Amino acid sequence: MPKLSAIIITYNEEKNIEACLKSVSWADEIIVVDSFSTDKTLEIAAKFTDKISQHPFYGYGKQKAFALSKASGEWILSIDADERVTPALKEEIEIAISNSEIAGYYLPRKNFFCGRWIRHSGWYPNYQLRLFKRGKARFDERLVHEKVVVNGKIGYLKTPLIHYTYSSLTDFLKKMQKYVDLWAQEKKKAGKKGGIGRGFFHGFWTFFKMFFLQAGFLDGRYGLLLASLYAAYTLAKYARLEELEKTSVE
Repeated sequence: MPKLSAIIITYNEEKNIEACLKSVSWADEIIVVDSFSTDKTLEIAAKFTDKISQHPFYGYGKQKAFALSKASGEWILSIDADERVTPALKEEIEIAISNSEIAGYYLPRKNFFCGRWIRHSGWYPNYQLRLFKRGKARFDERLVHEKVVVNGKIGYLKTPLIHYTYSSLTDFLKKMQKYVDLWAQEKKKAGKKGGIGRGFFHGFWTFFKMFFLQAGFLDGRYGLLLASLYAAYTLAKYARLEELEKTSVE
């Protein structure tokens, strides 16, 4: 069977990292790249692998690309600290990587919000390209919401990757603050324009899409909460971009 490397980037993930690493302990190699955690992340990770590096964080794309450069497996499984590989997914992955014609696989993702599986709202199956041949794929260099670019044939797995995305409303708001700033920095470099008007328009569309077009109403109050939170998040992105534009002018 081809050698498989699991790659994970971390920062202060002591609450998540042990369960994550246990779920991929069957991999031939586990690579952890940490951006100087101040909690017990490294101490916990050391129980599972000795292939741990610390590297400054310059964006999610670059950080994962650095992790990829440390891997030696023919196949790469890229997962986040708040994700879990189930035994059923492990079996499907082991079968999938024996197919020499495929260069990368999309995995469905089962997302949980505040402990609840969100079945609609665009959150399931939420395919993510996470399994790929080394040398046939690369990470783009986006600061946030990075993607894997594959050169070759793509396949799809059926068993979902488990994702405990936001454990609470506080967790959501804390992460969104970081994502807003990274998104605004990236768009500013690309010459995109911000503004409250644009933010309201895109925020309204985000709510309409999640709650109505993607059937978020079927997720009940959680669907309503998520659509509202993402609408506010979208507005905040454009407001922050406008703020950066004004700062650079001054």
